[in-house]
Amino acid sequence: MPEVAQSIARIITSHRVFKDHENIIAAVAVFPDGCWMVTGSCDKTLRLWDLKDGVVLKKMEGHSYKVAAVAVSRDGRMIASGDANGELIAWHGDTCKSLTQAIKVHSGLISSLDFSSDGTVLATGSYDKTTELWSTKTWRVEGNPINCGEHVNCVRFSSSGELLAIATNSNIKIWNPRTRECMTEFKAAINGGHNVSLAWTPSGARLLSAGNSDDPTIREWDTSTWKQVGDPWSGHANHINALAVNSTGTHIASVSSDASMRLWRLSDQRAIAIFKASTNMYCAAFSVDGKYILCGGMDHNITEWAVPEYVGLEDTSKEQASDDSLPMDAPEGQVTNKARRNSHTKVLSINTTVRDACLTRDLYSAEEMLTQQIDADGNDYNSYANRSFVMSRKLEWDHALHDAVRSISVHPSLTGYTCKGIALCGKMYFKEAMKAFDLAFMFTEGDSNTIHVLLLVKAIALFNANRPKEAMMRIEDLAEACPNADTLACDVVKAYLLVQMGINASNDARYSEAADHFTAAISTGVLSSKWEIHSQYEVFVVLFGWDLKSLWETGNQNRCDALLHAGRLAEAHEAYRHMMDMSDEATKATCLDWSTAFKQKFSALYDTSGVADLAMSGDAALAASAYDRAIELYSAAIDLDYATDTIFSNRCKAKLEKKLWDEALIDAQKVTELNSSSYLGYELKHVALHGGQRYDEAIEAFEIMVSKLDDAQDTPTQTLVHQRYITRSEAEGAFQRIIDAQMENTPPRLINTSTGYLCGRDTQINVFKTSTEYKELLSLTMKHANILSERIQDVVLAFFQYTMLSHRWQGQEPLLHDVQGKNVYELNPVDGIAKLQSFCQVARDAGYNWAWSDTCC
Repeated sequence: MPEVAQSIARIITSHRVFKDHENIIAAVAVFPDGCWMVTGSCDKTLRLWDLKDGVVLKKMEGHSYKVAAVAVSRDGRMIASGDANGELIAWHGDTCKSLTQAIKVHSGLISSLDFSSDGTVLATGSYDKTTELWSTKTWRVEGNPINCGEHVNCVRFSSSGELLAIATNSNIKIWNPRTRECMTEFKAAINGGHNVSLAWTPSGARLLSAGNSDDPTIREWDTSTWKQVGDPWSGHANHINALAVNSTGTHIASVSSDASMRLWRLSDQRAIAIFKASTNMYCAAFSVDGKYILCGGMDHNITEWAVPEYVGLEDTSKEQASDDSLPMDAPEGQVTNKARRNSHTKVLSINTTVRDACLTRDLYSAEEMLTQQIDADGNDYNSYANRSFVMSRKLEWDHALHDAVRSISVHPSLTGYTCKGIALCGKMYFKEAMKAFDLAFMFTEGDSNTIHVLLLVKAIALFNANRPKEAMMRIEDLAEACPNADTLACDVVKAYLLVQMGINASNDARYSEAADHFTAAISTGVLSSKWEIHSQYEVFVVLFGWDLKSLWETGNQNRCDALLHAGRLAEAHEAYRHMMDMSDEATKATCLDWSTAFKQKFSALYDTSGVADLAMSGDAALAASAYDRAIELYSAAIDLDYATDTIFSNRCKAKLEKKLWDEALIDAQKVTELNSSSYLGYELKHVALHGGQRYDEAIEAFEIMVSKLDDAQDTPTQTLVHQRYITRSEAEGAFQRIIDAQMENTPPRLINTSTGYLCGRDTQINVFKTSTEYKELLSLTMKHANILSERIQDVVLAFFQYTMLSHRWQGQEPLLHDVQGKNVYELNPVDGIAKLQSFCQVARDAGYNWAWSDTCC
């Protein structure tokens, strides 16, 4: 396969950031007209955004718990949101006013929402192990819930609406939502992994699924056979929290708890771009035109990333053939690459053999071939101009100027005056050089792309003549003055020159200044280890001998070294970690010698700074509650290959103190991998999961921890188990005793104000035991056996508290047989039924889970 097909753009600079939420953003959806975006957050609100101006149009309030899922109907007329308490709110798509109050139908977190293609049905998936289908006309649940047997992590309708895909922890189920028939189910994630996210292609021919940290891969499924297509798509290192497909179905975006987003090409299942964020990403959506990807995450912001225009290209010959076959009225985006190449060709008119020699730095052969052409035809002005370029690269300025003048005397041309300007800059004749470049513009035929390239060549020539400030100012002015031109070319040139400025400063021992130059170069986002800017901008490679292929490695390695020499150790470590995180395995292999040497120097400098033992210094910082410093020191030890389960566990503790739940969870998982027999990793995992409000998983981790302690050989450790912790059954027993006492004073039947159904005591208890409140306190009670029964009693009392209808009997009041097995909200609102419905709604809005009426309960 050609090398370009394997290229991966690595991008660290976002296009835009939307700031207004006050907590983690868990969900994002773009309206079909492309003008608006809606987001849901753990701050319990939604925000409606104007995508053009980046401003908040409306803050949508109504949830009492963290918003976990958001969906927009395909006509943009409806919004649905679900929260951590299993409550749903429907909103008007135009006004963003609520169409319903918070409706509690699920007993656990609503993890996912999706509208059918015609907008008549909404599917909701929940951690209560069910999927519900709602009528969007009445906002009532239709039929019985789909019992999935496990946590439901994602629900997605096919584009036709004929199929509903449901991802649970262990399998994927495909349902016919009309007949309520399960068409098929199959396992996707392996190694004990869970299925976290799903996405259909617009045609419905493919379904994509993604897994959690135990199997962080994407799998492609043929929907005609439900067989996996090809191998899993690997690359992520942690939970893949969401998948998004662009409108044409050609590319897929995946966001992960490894703080990255990947852009994949469906046709060959390859990652073509990696977007590196500062924090974990939880949700993603493409803009309608596919030019941007919008992601939300831990930093409370929505980050908009530009889809790279030049990544994932086919090999140059294929692309050239494709461009040449374009019609005259082809869309602007299709002709961009061809126009760029043509503009480069105008500046640099050179045959393939000579060009290849220049690209491989075989200047002797290039000069020899051009000399032979000149000897064969003394009026070959192109060969004179091209030899002038070669002589300039060899720093033979007099010869270069002689050839340029000879070329112009035979036939004035764009190439001739360009090579004359470069030669005169080399001789430091700046006024004459500027005149030559000015004359070159006369031969551009007014083509804006050619002018753009020529202005960049002029700036580079000035930079090479030791006038860096003027050169950089010209490039910045060009980018501002021509916003619709090839801005990538400006960024590439700017990045390369910044790297050169950094190298020059390092050579003069101005290491701090050098580090800033390298950082600025990397921040342009174009220094990719695999991005084919080399072939896109080879005019600069031929004219000036630039090495664009290894520019990413050069910039990052030199930044690490400069920061190290400047004594900025924390930044040096962060830069090194960034480089390793962004590198694929092939890049890491090529950088191995440098990496080894860097770590040795880094360790030595820590020694001289008084930190002889990173782990011990980290321990001291942790003991002093200096958590950021502890994380820094432990991270340095890990990156210097001193990692042990103890270091990971201590870094995890520091992150837990900072409430960095997801990051701490990764460290806790590493502890369990390095020392599978130890209980500590599972104890830390429990704390991280509990803090992240993933209570079912937290309880599971705690039970594993207790089993590890029980298996311990030493008696003191086993004693520790029974002194500090209690088992799940013991904790459940403590709850049950208090529940039983509560039930003695509770009517045998109550109406669930969320579902509208009459419930007996067993059902009431079951609803409580699947609630977030119960799971949270159960997880806490197992860890802290000394939790007072009063606290448990308060939670039980608050949940089972009910309100009674005090009323005068009027007309026909509903009796037991009228409401038993029925949803009171769906009954015909006549006589006493309307009164009962109103009472239940008022009770629900007042925070009561249960209601009692003397006529029917």
